This record gives sequence, C-alpha cells and structure tokens, in this order.
Amino acid sequence: MEQSQPEKRRHLEEEFQAFEEEFQASLEELENLLQESSTEDEEITATPTDNIGELAALDDETHIDLAALEDAVADIENYLEEITKSK
Repeated sequence: MEQSQPEKRRHLEEEFQAFEEEFQASLEELENLLQESSTEDEEITATPTDNIGELAALDDETHIDLAALEDAVADIENYLEEITKSK
C-alpha cells in the first residue's frame, strides 16, 4: 500500500531530522578532536627542547583518532547525499 503525501512528507522530515542530529553529533565530535589536537599542538610548541628524542616522544603523543575522524566524514557525506536526494 502506498503512503499518502502527508505520510511521505512526515517520514522524510523524520529521516531528515535523524540525519541532521547524526550530522550535528559528528560535527561536534570532529570539533572536539580538532580542539584536542590544537591544544596538544600548543603544548608541543610551548615546550622548548634541544633533545630530538623528547621531540619524537611528543610527536607520538599527538594522536588523532583516525577511525573517529573517518566516521565523522562518512556521516557528513551521508548527510549531504540525503539532502541532495530529497531536493
């Protein structure tokens, strides 16, 4: 049985809202990752040292969760696809 226009519209609006919430959550996660990275970068540049070993250790500590970043990008891509499909 085919849905009526108002039902289809309501369903699309619900889907859009779900995608928007997912997108916002991913965006916040990405912003948090970037802020953490920025803070870590500031700490690293504020640490004067002549020891190469210490610099290498600091580099190892500067870690961005690649999987979380990829998830955020995938969510953004899905969101953009859904928006362009519904237009």
